[in-house]
Amino acid sequence: MPLALYALTAGAFGIGVTEFVIMGLLLEVSHDLGVTIATAGMLISGYALGVVFGAPLLTALTARWPRKVVLLGLMGVFTLGNLACALAPSYGLLMAARVLTALAHGTFFGVGSVVATGLVAPERRASAIAVMFTGLTIANIVGVPFGTWLGQQFGWRATFWAVAAVGVVASLIVLVLVPKTAGEIETGSWRDDLKAIARGPVLLGFLVTVLGFAGVFAVFTYIAPMLTRIAGFADAAVSPILLVFGGGLVVGNLLGGRLADRSLNGAVLATLVALTAVLALMTFAIRSQIAAVAFVGLLGAAGFATVAPMQMWVLDKARGAGQSLASSFNIAAFNLGNALGAWAGGAVIDHGPGLGFVPLAAALFPFGALVVALVAIRGGASDLAPQAGE
Repeated sequence: MPLALYALTAGAFGIGVTEFVIMGLLLEVSHDLGVTIATAGMLISGYALGVVFGAPLLTALTARWPRKVVLLGLMGVFTLGNLACALAPSYGLLMAARVLTALAHGTFFGVGSVVATGLVAPERRASAIAVMFTGLTIANIVGVPFGTWLGQQFGWRATFWAVAAVGVVASLIVLVLVPKTAGEIETGSWRDDLKAIARGPVLLGFLVTVLGFAGVFAVFTYIAPMLTRIAGFADAAVSPILLVFGGGLVVGNLLGGRLADRSLNGAVLATLVALTAVLALMTFAIRSQIAAVAFVGLLGAAGFATVAPMQMWVLDKARGAGQSLASSFNIAAFNLGNALGAWAGGAVIDHGPGLGFVPLAAALFPFGALVVALVAIRGGASDLAPQAGE
């Protein structure tokens, strides 16, 4: 893989830390700001909605800019947003700062996915996307557990100061390693971009992404209270257990890329089946400490195995004009799923059967995504793996 691809990985690492670290600090944030756990969980939804609206808007505005300039500008927004989080004196201002930070997220991954696929041979495109998203998985292995520990020891604000420093370092790596000519600047009109994302298979891909990741985040948003209040772990055990989740992310992410390079339809269906099964069984596994740790890892693997296949789906179906916009919309779809999942998990906790039944309710989302994917494939979405001579 070319060196520039790992610069994208570095940027993804920084963004991944700020997206996921709040989940290990929900208890600290809720206590400090005087809000409920479910209300603190809405910080995840707010971030996700920031990605949903920011990704298509910023991608459209910067579509004709050099892609290296776009990536560096987005890392600057990311860094400033985390500084604002560290300084926020109230829940409302913290939410606003999280939304500001989120504006950089979707466009970075959307533009980065297009750049990544252009750096490798056609038969390695899904794997290239997976390598870039490895930054997210490494963030969960290293950044999120360390950030959770840092927040528990020195206050949650210290974590956001540290994440802002990560943003500075990631910006320097992108500046040095990504060539000025990285990626082609799109020359079509915004009407061409909209036509590209309005195609049926692309829209169905967005829907599958939303439903799939809603299932993941319905559980992961509330993983800390599930581990402490149901499985019986001490608060200090949450950070080490998140390492297991991070390990699952790495394995699932790279495996999903490999599978998608061979057969994209098969990869989409297989990963959704696996995710549905893991969530359904986790309802029972979370009541045993050993099984709970194992299923935290399986949740990471099954959840992130869907990322490269679904990102490759929309890129392939939006070939030509509007690839960056379609890619960014799919990142927005991932985060819309995050917001939907966080809200659904909170609803199950506050108004439904309770915290212990969140995984079972969450399994309904990837099951729905599986049904949509089958409809799309049977409706004519042919296997999207690169063909010989393409």
